Amino acid sequence: IGELMKRNALEDKCTADSLYDDEDSSEESAKEVWNYLRAVMYNRRNKMNPLWNDLIVAGFTGSGDDSVPFLGYVDKIGTTYEDNYIATGFGSYLAIPILREKYRADLEEGEARALLEDCMRVLFYRDCRALNKIQIAKVTKDDGVLISDPYEIETDWKSASFIEPKGQLDGDGGW
Repeated sequence: IGELMKRNALEDKCTADSLYDDEDSSEESAKEVWNYLRAVMYNRRNKMNPLWNDLIVAGFTGSGDDSVPFLGYVDKIGTTYEDNYIATGFGSYLAIPILREKYRADLEEGEARALLEDCMRVLFYRDCRALNKIQIAKVTKDDGVLISDPYEIETDWKSASFIEPKGQLDGDGGW
């Protein structure tokens, strides 16, 4: 609930500052939104009341045929960076190395989806409280933001390292 409240506070701030003003005919580019969020997060940090969220902004910068894809990251203290692939939380430790190894700029959509599913599968195996149900978002010039319905990724717990008790102990390996 706390994270949802922080997200709502951030959304309220964007609305109050007219970032989503319907009367304004010009649309903000992804980079402008990213810079705005950087300022909001940095300001909250300086007031010693940070919003404990890591944000990813995806979209396009520029207009018409001159628009280019944009992917940016903002953390809870206002630190930002842009890259071709970004992960937050546990994914920044386990998924980024996989993405560094397998990412190519010319990946087809199916290949990109398979790569993301591989990353999510590794994260699922490493987090005892995670579910194998995921959603994938895609941003295109024509269709905007498309978010898939939740679906389960295939998992296989038949590996001997999953079946064998840890530490060769009876029970769950705990005290």
